[in-house]
Amino acid sequence: MRPRWSLLVACIAALGFSGCAGYRLGPGSGAAAKTSIQVSPFINRTLAPRMGGDVTAALRKSLQRDGTYQLATRGDSDIVVTGEITRYDRSELSYRPSDILTVLDYRVTMTAHVTARERRSGKTILDRDVTGYTLVRTGSDLTSAEQRALPLLAEDLANNITALLVDGDW
Repeated sequence: MRPRWSLLVACIAALGFSGCAGYRLGPGSGAAAKTSIQVSPFINRTLAPRMGGDVTAALRKSLQRDGTYQLATRGDSDIVVTGEITRYDRSELSYRPSDILTVLDYRVTMTAHVTARERRSGKTILDRDVTGYTLVRTGSDLTSAEQRALPLLAEDLANNITALLVDGDW
């Protein structure tokens, strides 16, 4: 009876530990956490106000949360990230069931052209457009609803940029 019980316990332990076989502790890309990155303020090329500062702040928070890079605030970083917001779109997603002309939900999209360069060598490690989106439920005031959704939109864009910087194939 005892050999069967110990065999069962060994099998359960082996299954439990095999679930963690692909997990890596630390940065996702394997890059040294000592690499520093500086995020320059994003330039807003759209007519929507306040987006540059929100995206810059969200990207800094996202990079800190990820932990792959050490965030630098001065000019002594290894990598410099710059960007400009090039598009801001709002498209209808759903309509009120009783009135097909009244929009209920919008999908709000923001696109930014992001460039990341190594400071010493000048080598470009990322140079592409990145898009983020969020959903906006309209109420009595669409403008206020969009303003409340702007931090979520900036956060989604920042998370997409962080994923490219950390796990990118550059």
